[in-house]
Amino acid sequence: MLKKVTENIYKLVIHFNSEKYDVNCYLVNGDKGYTVIDTGINTREAQQEWRNVLDSGFDIHNVILTHTHQDHIGLAKWFQQDLGVPVYIFESGMKEVEKRRVPGTREKLSLLLKTHGGPGLPVKREEDTFIYDFEPDGLINENEQIKIGEDFYEPIWTPGHAPDHFCFYNEEKGIMFVGDHMLKNISPVIGLWTGEESNILNDYYNSLDYIKKYQPVVALPGHGNLIYNFSERISQLESRHNHRLQEVFESIKYESKTAYQLCQEVYGDKDLLIAPFMAILTRLIYLEAAGKIKREISDGVAVFQATGQRGQVHRPSYG
Repeated sequence: MLKKVTENIYKLVIHFNSEKYDVNCYLVNGDKGYTVIDTGINTREAQQEWRNVLDSGFDIHNVILTHTHQDHIGLAKWFQQDLGVPVYIFESGMKEVEKRRVPGTREKLSLLLKTHGGPGLPVKREEDTFIYDFEPDGLINENEQIKIGEDFYEPIWTPGHAPDHFCFYNEEKGIMFVGDHMLKNISPVIGLWTGEESNILNDYYNSLDYIKKYQPVVALPGHGNLIYNFSERISQLESRHNHRLQEVFESIKYESKTAYQLCQEVYGDKDLLIAPFMAILTRLIYLEAAGKIKREISDGVAVFQATGQRGQVHRPSYG
């Protein structure tokens, strides 16, 4: 699944979970070999796909990560320790790596689901902490341009999908690697994957606002197809989130509900798929922070209902 994007950039699509999902990894050619942006998830199949790339003549110089979610950092340790390829992480990304090394994240996430009406997660013998159990070869300074292939790129901090998420932009060539900050056909999941509540949807809105000033010709996302209508896609993402916020608000105008109940109502999710649940929960937290809804705890479970404020709830009304 290796595809040429530009003269110096290739995209490698790594499939996982019986090929239901995939992640885009990029190889950018330079005078010392290829820089890999994101590695894909840690599976034997993914390792074999990378070995096939190496066997076909690609000399990999280093690895840089847009963020430290498992499907992007999953093979970083393997690259470093099995292939001898140096791996570089942003300073904020290293903080997330250190969090993920500590066992108990799955239990915290399960408790978060139960607190919001869900059934929790099934028991799992081993957490995936081992993929974070390595020391990067260096930390990237977030305020300096970084060399990717032959060119220098501006790192742009875009928290929301992940607290340590970065995009990389080269103005001269009109290229931006956007990771999971923007996707062409779907909205990136805004989720509380460490089990800790925070208003990350607000972070995502702010990051979308900030990135509007850039004008790439093409954006290279972490999943799906390339994005050529950059400004239009930002507007679409904002509009979609505004619509969903209004939908959630209308659903609890006159009746208290849990995040799990709303997830079933909005998405028809009977078996608790985590991504839709997270989408609902982060919207509730956003609306709560804006004073549009309030929560109460009943028998250890959080329920939400609209406050006395009425009208539109999309972001512009918050100032």
